[in-house]
Amino acid sequence: MDIATVAGVILGAALVGTAIVLGGSPAAYIDIPSMFIVLGGASAATMASYPLARYLKIPQICMKAVFSKRQDPVKLVEQLVELAEIARRDGILALEQSVERIDDPFLIRGIQMAVDGSDPEVIESIMETELENLMERHESGKGLLESYAKYAPAFGMIGTLIGLVAMLQNMDDPSKIGAGMAAALITTLYGALMANVLFSPLADKLGQRSHEEILCKTIVIQGVMAIQAGDNPRNVQSKLMTFVPPALRVEQDDRAAA
Repeated sequence: MDIATVAGVILGAALVGTAIVLGGSPAAYIDIPSMFIVLGGASAATMASYPLARYLKIPQICMKAVFSKRQDPVKLVEQLVELAEIARRDGILALEQSVERIDDPFLIRGIQMAVDGSDPEVIESIMETELENLMERHESGKGLLESYAKYAPAFGMIGTLIGLVAMLQNMDDPSKIGAGMAAALITTLYGALMANVLFSPLADKLGQRSHEEILCKTIVIQGVMAIQAGDNPRNVQSKLMTFVPPALRVEQDDRAAA
């Protein structure tokens, strides 16, 4: 579980809640019709923007932002170098026995195609096509949350306008103007909170997770192609480490030295 995501959302909500409690009566910030306008309106607009089957996956997408398992690119490079050593020493057919120890399905498919003697161009084309499809799925999932973040403030403003119209119809009673204005502004608050405390952070975290997964799969593609070509394991390591961020390269060098 990603503690930073959960802690950030909870902390943001807690700080806003604390400010509300310290600033006045918390009950004044609870308005059920305003919640219906913002949440219902944002949900309806997002549903209209995507196929129903994709829209219904929103809970899974949110859970992926929190519970997605992060893959270590340094360990992935080490695993590919180990496979390159086996292929160099015992032949590429020997990798068939190593597949059982691999957890990454993407890497397994690449190694199996290499063992089966598929053409390098075919292997690279298939793996890159799968990566492109993965990127499209990630963009679609992130887009769902970004739609909520976009539509929630808009419907908050719509709710505010509805409240202002209702307030202006009661101008003959000055005692109701303050309460009416407060109720009208609540929907804007709800929309801003939904967008900036929940949906925008989750969308940004999904984007980060997508970038990490794309990086690892790019390393796999380059590693499989190098293994299939029979490259020296040391050259394979040097090539793949260029994809790893500099800070992680230093960490890998320290571990190798130890």
